[in-house]
Amino acid sequence: MPPARAQGTTLVVIMCLTQATGLLGMGVLPALLPGFIAEWSLSGTQAGWLNGVFFGGYMASVIVLVSLTDRIDARLVVLGATALSFLSMLAFGLLAEGFWSALALRALHGVGFAGSYMPGLKVLTDRLEAKDPSRGVAFYTASYAIGGALSFYFAGKIDALWGWPAAFALLSLGGLVAFLLVWLGTAPKPVVHDHEAPLLLDFRPVFRNRAAVGYMLAYATHTTELMAAMSWTVAFLTFAASLQPTAALGWSVTLIGAVATIVGLPASVLGNEGARRFGRRRFISVVMVVSAACGACIGFSATLWFPLVAGICILYSALIAADSASLTAGTVMAAKPEQRGATMAVHSFVGFGGGFMGPLAFGAMLDLAGGADVVASWGVAFAIVALVTLAGPFFLARFSGEDEVKGS
Repeated sequence: MPPARAQGTTLVVIMCLTQATGLLGMGVLPALLPGFIAEWSLSGTQAGWLNGVFFGGYMASVIVLVSLTDRIDARLVVLGATALSFLSMLAFGLLAEGFWSALALRALHGVGFAGSYMPGLKVLTDRLEAKDPSRGVAFYTASYAIGGALSFYFAGKIDALWGWPAAFALLSLGGLVAFLLVWLGTAPKPVVHDHEAPLLLDFRPVFRNRAAVGYMLAYATHTTELMAAMSWTVAFLTFAASLQPTAALGWSVTLIGAVATIVGLPASVLGNEGARRFGRRRFISVVMVVSAACGACIGFSATLWFPLVAGICILYSALIAADSASLTAGTVMAAKPEQRGATMAVHSFVGFGGGFMGPLAFGAMLDLAGGADVVASWGVAFAIVALVTLAGPFFLARFSGEDEVKGS
């Protein structure tokens, strides 16, 4: 079967690769954040803005971009968005020279992410012929870990060789590869309306879907924790290493950040399988409580033996990711077919509201609690963000009803 007619497993692979390559630029700034803090004299709050504004750009555009996929082929949206991601990353490497220019270009990159992540999922689900698409959804949402891990790893390596501008410029090519994968690997699929098309930005039917709303709100608490941890883990590890240089000698914090990201892939896929077997709402709720408990402790561990600190960070990353695919799959499966694009738009907007606030709140708490050179400040910042996750089980119980337990 030629790539342009990809279906089934081949289609899932192509869209997972699109997701992974498109995210090669996402982790560059978090991976190199300690250097930017020093070079540009950033406060914790400013560093939080540079991380969070990526998701601010996402929020500002995702409602329109994803809603459009109920009216036009999602493939067109993804093509435009991956091109924008490539250009914004390249421009960061060539033009960014301080807080404000970096802020604008990070926001623009967030718009590119908005037009590729959920619309890419819709490219997949629109072309999958399966009653239960949750496995395909799980692999797609989990594949962010591949791109994120490679982003952290290569950002550190390229920065060490040629500096951060080269890291941004070279990893911007991931957006170009993603564009080519979608262009060459998927066929156009015109939207067929079996029902009267809803108004473009009329989300009232979505909010009447209580099951979907529960998963969206829980997803917001999840992304608050996920994006704060992704944005600040390397900086935290750099701080922890500075407290015990002998124990940390020879350790690459960007490599640890890459490992912490890549464990999200098996954790997310296996988490969805656990949700299918034990009940989606029940499984997600347990994972969120355990993840929040780990997050409440992690910042205070900075003075421990450095390999142990690194291991705790990796475990925490896996726990956060374990419910990621399950939450998105829950929303997709709860959505009515004719409202799937609008439902995914609201899911993204509400969810990544947490993605915007998480890194920003973390940085602000770091400043308010005493600064980035105080162990207790890191403990408070991690704990405050992690404890937000405890609202997730409440939202699921309040809105999403009873579990349907499936066999393997």
